[in-house]
Amino acid sequence: MARADEHKYAAQNRRARFDFFITETVEAGIMLTGTEVKSLRAGRVSIAESYAGERDGELYLINAHFPEYQLAGRFFQHEPKRARKLLVRRREMDKLFASIRRDGVTLIPLSIYFNDRGYAKVEIGVAKGKKKGDKREAEKERDWQRDKARLMRAKG
Repeated sequence: MARADEHKYAAQNRRARFDFFITETVEAGIMLTGTEVKSLRAGRVSIAESYAGERDGELYLINAHFPEYQLAGRFFQHEPKRARKLLVRRREMDKLFASIRRDGVTLIPLSIYFNDRGYAKVEIGVAKGKKKGDKREAEKERDWQRDKARLMRAKG
């Protein structure tokens, strides 16, 4: 996992790859206020039930929970579940909007991390939902890979 060493993850959506087929990933910037960055650096952000969508021709992260930063005063707080603007190039944005309009495709945030320059970035996946049978098949494959590694290790 070169990416785990490369970036410091602030939040991850671990269930996304289990619940969806991820066909493509895109890196996007995110517009945050000061207390939101502090909550993100503290690692208290949840993106488990969030998604990205189009509003007024722009791309927004919707339903992500950035809890209030406790050390700031009550006048400097932010709204925890507000829609946050994502920053991507126009060509990428048009491609993402075209993929959203397809049947059963959505944009799911896979992780939020800080890059080398200290900017918060969101990794967005173009996702299509898995059916229950697909999830069972993925679970069986994962269990078999684990058992196979255990057997190979035992045989030495």
